[in-house]
Amino acid sequence: MSENFELKRFNTINFMNLALGFLGLQFAWQMRIILSAPVTEHLGADPLIYGLIWLAGPFTGMVVQPLIGALSDKTKSKFGRRRPYLLGGAIIASIALWLFPNSGNIAGLLGLDIYPWAGLLIAAGLIWVIDACINIAQGPYRAIIPDVVVKEQHAMANSYISLAIGLGSVVAAGVAPFLKYVCHYDMPIVSQFIMAALTFTLAMSWTCLTIKEKSTAGVNNTEENNNNVQSIGFWQSMKEFFALSPQVGKICLMQFFTWIGMMCLMIFFTDFAIHTVYGVPDLSKAAQDVKDIFAQTSTTATYYSQICFAIFNLVCFLIAIPIGKVAEIFGNKKVHIFCLLSMVLAYLGMGIFKTSPIAVGAFMALSGIGWASVCALPFAMLSKYIKPGTEGSVMGLFNIFIAGPQVLVCTLVAWIIKNAVFPVEYGINEHWEITFFIGAVCLLIAALITKTVEEKAIIE
Repeated sequence: MSENFELKRFNTINFMNLALGFLGLQFAWQMRIILSAPVTEHLGADPLIYGLIWLAGPFTGMVVQPLIGALSDKTKSKFGRRRPYLLGGAIIASIALWLFPNSGNIAGLLGLDIYPWAGLLIAAGLIWVIDACINIAQGPYRAIIPDVVVKEQHAMANSYISLAIGLGSVVAAGVAPFLKYVCHYDMPIVSQFIMAALTFTLAMSWTCLTIKEKSTAGVNNTEENNNNVQSIGFWQSMKEFFALSPQVGKICLMQFFTWIGMMCLMIFFTDFAIHTVYGVPDLSKAAQDVKDIFAQTSTTATYYSQICFAIFNLVCFLIAIPIGKVAEIFGNKKVHIFCLLSMVLAYLGMGIFKTSPIAVGAFMALSGIGWASVCALPFAMLSKYIKPGTEGSVMGLFNIFIAGPQVLVCTLVAWIIKNAVFPVEYGINEHWEITFFIGAVCLLIAALITKTVEEKAIIE
């Protein structure tokens, strides 16, 4: 396409085509969030080891997204700048999703089952592949919005992404419980990962086919600028990133504390449901007869976790578009503060009423309001400061403030939980509710930082 190509306003169909690939991405992410804990605990992962395995997400996010974002800014192909990364990441991640729940069997086929750690090591490696490839797709996905959508529709475009995240998560989390309680069929974990893999690839293919991007829009084609991304150092890139505006630093700090809070839920909720809400002891080192005693309760608790995530994301789905419209009236900042505070209240409720499945489910629904905002409004706030041709680089660098906080959750919070033990009849258990109190404090700090952000008005 020509560099002088004028962006046109998106209609509802355009927004839906744009968002569908993210729906597929969210299928993959939901399986990763909800079901990786049961798979890895069965292979011997305790809370700290599980947290360390989760380091795959932040490390690949901090490295892969900035790198791929910068590469996509200067990519020239007949398929566009962003689409090769969207589809390539989806296909490779889908293969790893299919293999992950079979990690123990893979160890057996390779003759490594004589080593008790082999299956867990393979599972950990596949999680790294899944997370890396999701990041390969996700960074350019956020960057494609300013490529193809007019600036005054950025908040709405990101709200449609939130809608896709919510809908994809609801369906991904809800299929197995629906089949269990309505159709009386237990869907194996392996089948759920295969479902996610197929959906990811098919949905991303649809978006790549239906969204027309301009491969060189806003890019200065001089040799000097084309080589800039290759030669520029990381710290220089960060310096230029923050030089966009003093408000960018505030938005990044807001994201940092927001995502400490978010990952306290994302990483540990399934374990919280199994071990705190349903009272199953730590089974990572338990004898097989103890695992057998709690097998059915663990399965029921896993279904419960999936239902809670479905409710959480259903709320996100239902209010994603209204949040975008309300933000257009009152501003991103005010709406985001309100949503963050609602999540603070929800976290406190889950920590206090930790053994009540009904109360925990209700507070998960309330926290979905904050999730809808987190998925959309920070990106809409940042997009107003992005220079044309740097969208991928900026979104990749911005992801550092999403991925970086996860390191603290995967290590420090996981260590705190591992050491917050108490004896139970069949061994020990951990105080998993601690994660929500830590998360509530961080989300409150994020809301206070958001209050200091001065929003940039859109220039017509």
